[in-house]
Amino acid sequence: MDKGQNTGGLMSSAGLVRYFDAEDSNAIRIDPKTVIVFGLLLGVFVQLLTFIS
Repeated sequence: MDKGQNTGGLMSSAGLVRYFDAEDSNAIRIDPKTVIVFGLLLGVFVQLLTFIS
């Protein structure tokens, strides 16, 4: 590949990094532990439903 050719890479994703790095004061904040517990409980609930039927 030619050294003068721009291949994209990190430079093309720099705007996305800045966008996702920005904190919004109106955003909903959920603790990661809450998401994990909710996922586990949902999984157990689905398993119970498949066991019952």
